[in-house]
Amino acid sequence: MPAAPPSLHRIAERVESRLTEVLTPELARWTELDPDLGAPMAEIERLVLSGGKRLRPAFCHWGYVAAGGDPADAIVTDAGAAFELMHAFALFHDDVMDDAATRRGQPTTHTVFAERHAEAGWAGESRRFGEGVAILIGDLAFVYADRLLADANATAWSIWNELRIELNVGQVLDILGSVRGVRDVAQAERICRYKSGKYTIERPLHLGAALASPKRFESIGGSLSAYGLPLGDAFQMRDDVMGAFGDAAATGKPVGGDLREGKPTPLLARAVCAATPAQRAVLDGVGRPGLTDDEVVAIQRVIVDTGALDDLERTIATRADEAVAALEAADLDDTSRSELSELAAFVTQRTV
Repeated sequence: MPAAPPSLHRIAERVESRLTEVLTPELARWTELDPDLGAPMAEIERLVLSGGKRLRPAFCHWGYVAAGGDPADAIVTDAGAAFELMHAFALFHDDVMDDAATRRGQPTTHTVFAERHAEAGWAGESRRFGEGVAILIGDLAFVYADRLLADANATAWSIWNELRIELNVGQVLDILGSVRGVRDVAQAERICRYKSGKYTIERPLHLGAALASPKRFESIGGSLSAYGLPLGDAFQMRDDVMGAFGDAAATGKPVGGDLREGKPTPLLARAVCAATPAQRAVLDGVGRPGLTDDEVVAIQRVIVDTGALDDLERTIATRADEAVAALEAADLDDTSRSELSELAAFVTQRTV
């Protein structure tokens, strides 16, 4: 796995500092109003400062620089912090939808508050209480994200709104694909693109460029998409490999999490397409409640034996190459081109 580009660490430090500046006084303000608000508000800070790759701020940053923006400008740091808060909103809600127990190696927010409800002996159902609080916390993160973009121009706001619509559309497709057992490769790749790929790479690049110069965005937006779309696909496909085979200690999620949840991934779709009837019978266990560790191992073995994993790895490499080739043809400065090329290698070859 290639090391993270040094610039990624610098961007992350600035964004994390800005997040602290925003969230710490908000926690104090609302806790002073009512101590009961302290724990929910603290969950936003806990999630956004507990780790994460800060990829969205990085792509936004280099889109901004590519369009002529000064990398030291406060607006691009604010945009990066907004992306982290929007991503937190998505994670709070996603963990509820997936009934996930852990996130980044820590208990998920809805489980924390469900346990608090149960321990206190409060009225009603603990699960519903925990999920309700987590949804509201996610909504708060969404509002704070918007506040950080209050001074953005009209073009940037249009992109911001579109990416948020795309994210939610992708989540709807993901839920439907899970319950319907979608195993079609083209449909799985569409879900992959909209639930994660576009809002991780293409749209952050667009937003950064638009914040720097709406006019410049018009001239390079297509080139940024030619790079961002295939790379976004490859990014999410790498996530799918980790979701099926990743080490829990490294990913902070259960081994085979996507297999237990029945996620409609391009990896699983490829396996089903290539499976024999006997192998298909094993794959039919994906998403079944109470899947044992041995059953997960058996499903993983079938995915490998069908050649699906190798095929997806080739697809990841091909789309990464396509993205880098688009950079070479784009009208970008050498620094942005070099940094985006390094990020392409990092996001497609990572193991966490």
